[in-house]
Amino acid sequence: MIHNFEHYLSEDCPYGDETTDLLGIEGIGTLKIVSRDPGVAACADDLAEFYQQKGLTVTNYLDNGESFEGGATLFEAKGDLRQLFKLWRISQTFLSMVCAIAGMTKSMVNAARKVNPNVVIATSRKTHPGFRKYELKAVRVAGGDHHRNSLSDSILITQNHFNVVGSFNKLIAMKKIEIEPRTEEEAFQYAPLADVLLLDHYSPDELKEIAPKLKALNPKLEIAVGGVNIKDIPKYAEAVDIVVSTAPYYAKPLDLTTKIENI
Repeated sequence: MIHNFEHYLSEDCPYGDETTDLLGIEGIGTLKIVSRDPGVAACADDLAEFYQQKGLTVTNYLDNGESFEGGATLFEAKGDLRQLFKLWRISQTFLSMVCAIAGMTKSMVNAARKVNPNVVIATSRKTHPGFRKYELKAVRVAGGDHHRNSLSDSILITQNHFNVVGSFNKLIAMKKIEIEPRTEEEAFQYAPLADVLLLDHYSPDELKEIAPKLKALNPKLEIAVGGVNIKDIPKYAEAVDIVVSTAPYYAKPLDLTTKIENI
């Protein structure tokens, strides 16, 4: 399987760098990536590993989960100038995206836990193709969690599954069983069978009323909600155990700049 960064590089520089070739750039230099925006660091260690594989020396980077202000240096490296120019743009773009995801996740976690210290902010598996590994990591280093990594690691019986299989009476599995009922009646019917009920399209007040009744049927039951507007997360956090969101994956990339110089 091709390394993600190798894929990014092959897209951006498939046949060589025409500009550095024309200018005859040679020698050793430094690269510094700086953020104009505040944020939360993520995945710079993955980028550092790739730089090292390319024969470059990484001299500094921010640790996962570390908050930073505008003007902070996120990543520094030195080595062959031709290689630094090849990696410049994909490195800057990569960090602008994962740090934005981490920053939004952190803000959501902080807002939710002000009202419920035990609530989990979890992101869905609606990641961008080819970028899931880093998106999931950016969420976790910022204090979030994963609702589902993939179809292979968890069980979620959705409304579409109900449409096909109808009803069921007993389920046995090693993994937690999560059920997304179609109606309130189904929520009460399947609460005893589920480890988690995913209740979308309920208001916070409705969840505050229904959640205790469902948990009375199954004391181990956890209540999750999805499809929540970010500004409403504190209201939902009061009523549920898990808030599921895709929003961090679509956070606006941070404004970063890169400086390359001769040594």
